[in-house]
Amino acid sequence: MSKIVALDIGEVRTGIAESDAMQMMAFPLLTVYTSELMGYLNSRNLEEPLNIVVVGAPTRWDGSPSTVAAFIDDLCGKITRTFPRVQLVRVDERFTSSLASDAIIRGGMSKSKRSEKGAVDKVAAALILENYLAQR
Repeated sequence: MSKIVALDIGEVRTGIAESDAMQMMAFPLLTVYTSELMGYLNSRNLEEPLNIVVVGAPTRWDGSPSTVAAFIDDLCGKITRTFPRVQLVRVDERFTSSLASDAIIRGGMSKSKRSEKGAVDKVAAALILENYLAQR
């Protein structure tokens, strides 16, 4: 089996996580500028072909799309056109950023490390991937 990649896409930064080869566990990987995401995915696909990409679907607490939803939809379309063989899966990402922030604090990360841009984004991507893996 190949690893599953998960994305927590934001207008500025995108958190990236991946599963283990058995597709049982999720691991925070890195954060890239969203403007560089397609380049990262191209490089990643050359190293290890992408099969499944899980993308957080941003919704408000009432289930309506968030303000960034159209931006993410456009980017998902670009991913699908660029990688037509990749299965793109959308997963509800409500509360993942706040859960990621809480997990980082509980994990003992120092305040200065927590303030680094992107620390929460890659953990949020791992939580999105965990949700997907649990639903399968």
